[in-house]
Amino acid sequence: MKLDELNISFIGAGNMASAIIGGLIENGVSPKRVTASDPSQDKLTQMAETLGISITTDNVEAVRAADIVLLCVKPQVLEAVIAPMKDALAAQSPVVVSIAAGIEVSSLQKWLGEDIAIVRVMPNTPAQVLEGASGLYATEKVSAEQKQAVEDVFAAIGVARWVASEELIHAVTAVSGSGPAYFFLMISEMAKAAEKLGLSTEDAKQLAAQTALGSAKMVLGSDLPAEQLKKNVMSPGGTTERAIHVFENEGLPQLVEKAMTACADRSIEMAALLGK
Repeated sequence: MKLDELNISFIGAGNMASAIIGGLIENGVSPKRVTASDPSQDKLTQMAETLGISITTDNVEAVRAADIVLLCVKPQVLEAVIAPMKDALAAQSPVVVSIAAGIEVSSLQKWLGEDIAIVRVMPNTPAQVLEGASGLYATEKVSAEQKQAVEDVFAAIGVARWVASEELIHAVTAVSGSGPAYFFLMISEMAKAAEKLGLSTEDAKQLAAQTALGSAKMVLGSDLPAEQLKKNVMSPGGTTERAIHVFENEGLPQLVEKAMTACADRSIEMAALLGK
């Protein structure tokens, strides 16, 4: 099941849908294979003009010939949006991919039927620059071919990693789903501190952001753990060692764990609320 031979439909045409579609096209999927549906005709027209895909305001029409259906709408309206599509999805039997945060598989099965193949995905906003990190979970109804096709979709916008249980989506949320905001905070604070040390606003921003980018690439391109790469930068008695000691002595490792645990706990709370 090659990705460029499949029909892919997007229900919702927001930023994440646009990012995924752009990644697919950049990776060789024909725009003719892609359909987007959304109530906003202006948004659809813009996507058609920039990406060359098929568009419609009729969700049922969008999924009639689809092999993969991506649900890219807000969690609060998902049930109402997909209810009219139930019969069409049952007839076509595509794999349905939900990126709606907090909506569990049990809810999707209740709304669409027990026999529908469902994948839950937690993507993140760097998908918009094709550097996303997505966690994926598949139900038993999803075939090996469908799993590979969905993985290929999200690999087109960055890194895609399967998790063994749906509960681990909360951990994915804590590390990569919400994670971009953590790094934006760090870059922002580093840039502010650099300004206080005398750098211009633009120089501080560029140096802080590029340092984050380069460091991430080193982690991904090295067989060494990040902890060892950190130690490799630290000379005994040097400048880096002094800075790291401040971070550690002020409790940064514990603070990171506390923040990520709070994020995962809130993800669990939201899932309980949205699943009622």
